[in-house]
Amino acid sequence: MTTRVIEGYYQKLLKYEAVDPKFGTRKNEYVSTSTIRDIHKTLRSAFEQAIKWELMEKNPCTHATVPKHTPQKREIWTAETLFHALEVCDDPKLRLCINLSFSCSLRLGELLGLTWDCVDISPESIAAGRASLYIDKELQRVNVSALDTLDDIEVIRRFPSRTSLCTTVQILKKPKTESSIRTVFLPRTVAEMLVAYKADQDNIKEALGDEYTDYNLVVAGPLGLPTEHTTVNAALNRLIKKNNLPKVVFHSFRHSSITYKLKLNGGDIKAVQGDSGHAQASMVTEQYAHILDDDRRINAQHFDNFFYQHKGAEPEIQHDDEPNVECGTGAVDAKAAAALTKLLSDPSMAALIKNLAKSL
Repeated sequence: MTTRVIEGYYQKLLKYEAVDPKFGTRKNEYVSTSTIRDIHKTLRSAFEQAIKWELMEKNPCTHATVPKHTPQKREIWTAETLFHALEVCDDPKLRLCINLSFSCSLRLGELLGLTWDCVDISPESIAAGRASLYIDKELQRVNVSALDTLDDIEVIRRFPSRTSLCTTVQILKKPKTESSIRTVFLPRTVAEMLVAYKADQDNIKEALGDEYTDYNLVVAGPLGLPTEHTTVNAALNRLIKKNNLPKVVFHSFRHSSITYKLKLNGGDIKAVQGDSGHAQASMVTEQYAHILDDDRRINAQHFDNFFYQHKGAEPEIQHDDEPNVECGTGAVDAKAAAALTKLLSDPSMAALIKNLAKSL
């Protein structure tokens, strides 16, 4: 096996028709460069293991050229569209999932694998602004035969199959990377949503009695079993279709979350990385740096106004030791007022603040 053979294989794949993994039917399109890159990662890992076992001397994938892939831009909802969707959503579970993914930057697997012992929504924590989630596992459906390749330490729980004919099974497992294990603080409004949701869930448990199998899952199915990824995705698609909303996928809420957090904190990458669980800060900057373009555009306008329009005259600067600006009912901190003005100058942030104010 040589690098030239591997590269030839990748080029042949570009001319093969893609197959739907769920139904095994042809998709009337060719294998994507994204899929080929995933195949490359798998082969490279397999050959590395073969080298460790002394079955090969070198990895033919190490220097192989992979077809160039241009990631598609993921569509996200504006703040106004998001809050409208939440207002018209009549599915309590979907509403909670959207709020948690948006406010806490959660992946769907992390959300569905969340258990109540990792949720701190005590009255004391909410009052002190310390309500939080501890993300240390994720829900995943895997092939039964693939379970043998997973270390016992990675699998936390295996859930029962619904029929004996199932070739796949749902499991709770540890995240792929240590950085995905994290604590995320909850906005007070979302924490209170969780309190109400848990009370409703407890009532259902009591009503169903032994019919309910309690796995302590936050987003549990009607009888306590895990909620499928496909169930949440289908519910979102129904919401979109029924209310003529822009088409997005569930992962878009995580992107929206990271986008608005970067805007709110002025581009503090490390703080956002702590919430998102990205392994490296560069993974955040590569995907989301473009959202700061509006701020950079405003900076250019300010620069033009202060220097070019004023012929080089120094702009007036408010110093920290100068008195606060008087406004209506009392003194308003000048720095806070300036920060609010900056936020409101961005139309998307103005819409977000407006909708948040409505929900209070």
